[in-house]
Amino acid sequence: MNQKIEIPLSKAKMMLFLVGAVAFVVIGVFFAIEPARFISPIFRSEEIIRIAGVAALLSFGLGAVYILRKLFDKKVGLTIDEEGITDNSSAVSVGLIEWQDIIGVETLEIASNKIMLLHTNNPEKYMARATNMFSRKAMQANHKMYGTPLSITANSLQIKYKELERLLCEGLENRKVL
Repeated sequence: MNQKIEIPLSKAKMMLFLVGAVAFVVIGVFFAIEPARFISPIFRSEEIIRIAGVAALLSFGLGAVYILRKLFDKKVGLTIDEEGITDNSSAVSVGLIEWQDIIGVETLEIASNKIMLLHTNNPEKYMARATNMFSRKAMQANHKMYGTPLSITANSLQIKYKELERLLCEGLENRKVL
């Protein structure tokens, strides 16, 4: 692969994610402040409703902050070149993933969301690059469940999953030929 392919972050997709995160934050606030209003035959405990509200507030609040930061990120979302794949598309991105370290790719589908798993011969190298505890734990969980800490999705990129899959598989095949 002689050419450099740059795939920008999709600001439109990220805005939709941000709206969803903010909506869940608002719902979480109501659950945390007024749990009695949400008692139903399914959820009869105010404590459980309050805990769910706080959990939604924390998780979706952190997600909203991350998305806001990404909206103003000037870096390219994903770069594919002769060195490998440089990922800046998610909270668990590790930067350059070298072709020589990739031993295979696999598509995982979770609730109609397609994720490309990049199997590597050196998972520890990439887990050591995690920039914070959240990223490290997420990568360790991915490695334990799927056999690799590396994953890429088109959710925050200006590309369809099938095209992303084609580009990455072509890049990997080209490196095997060389």
